[in-house]
Amino acid sequence: MAPNTSKDVIDIDFMDAEESKLEKLVGPQAGPWKYEIIYDRLAVFGYFHLAALYGLFLALTAGPAMSTIIFHCVIFFISSFGVSAGLHRLWSHNAFKAKLPLQIILIICTSLTLEYSVLNWVRDHRLHHRYTDTDADPHNAARGVFFSHIGWLLVKKHPEVKRRGKFTDMRDVNANPVLRFQKKWAVPFIGSMCFIIPTLIPMYFWNEGLNVAWHLSLLRYVVSLHQTLLGNSYAHAVGTRPYDKRILPTDNRSLNVVILGEGFHNFHHAFPWDYRSAELGTLFFNPTAWFIELFAKIGWAYDLKTASKFVIEGRAQRTGDGTRVLNKSN
Repeated sequence: MAPNTSKDVIDIDFMDAEESKLEKLVGPQAGPWKYEIIYDRLAVFGYFHLAALYGLFLALTAGPAMSTIIFHCVIFFISSFGVSAGLHRLWSHNAFKAKLPLQIILIICTSLTLEYSVLNWVRDHRLHHRYTDTDADPHNAARGVFFSHIGWLLVKKHPEVKRRGKFTDMRDVNANPVLRFQKKWAVPFIGSMCFIIPTLIPMYFWNEGLNVAWHLSLLRYVVSLHQTLLGNSYAHAVGTRPYDKRILPTDNRSLNVVILGEGFHNFHHAFPWDYRSAELGTLFFNPTAWFIELFAKIGWAYDLKTASKFVIEGRAQRTGDGTRVLNKSN
């Protein structure tokens, strides 16, 4: 990315000044608001979920080739790293840097999930951190588990999300040619990666039937979608708050296993730049951190950022709920 120009600095200063004029939002907060359902999106998501249930029925009764089941399990885990290492830790938080080969790998992995383009995802996620659990948070957990899980995708954005979203600094990701490519070709590229290619591969290589191949692709997609959404909902509802008891995000070891190292959410909101997304780092189950460290060994990932033990302890003592587990080896 090229150095900031004076115009960039002026634009950001102007945006910050304009944003500062708005009412300060302190979470958890959720004002009165009339939900406006997006019916065509509701229909699409309804189809996906019904088709996924049919895919599960076929998987249990139709006897799909074991190769098809293994294939989708592998894609599921690959796509998970696209979300946790790529969308989240790399592009949303700049917790580490990645050379072009790794960025290409991650853009393919994340496109397997059909979670819109990286640019859209990053914009919403940065807004989520800036205004956590308020009306300017796209998936405000103060509105309940259903809304923060999937309800927010089915209704029009809250006016505060629209109003404050335009102040989100996106210069780094907008300047990234890999992300611009995905955004430009989002429909054919992401659609092909998520649905078409995973359907055709089992049909071509081991003669799986179209009906089974298609519906198992949809089953894998829906499971992957809900795996990601758990970080917005369950991770803001159940667990402890060792680092900041004033916010809704929690640490939950059980959830951490399900979402591959993303379950220490209270830590993450306290220290969003830490590539481990957890104080325990690699000392507990954190496949995403291991993934990043693996590529760091070959030089494709670098400048891995971490919060120091001194800073972590200070934050926990000041604002934590007293449940932090000390680990001498950390």
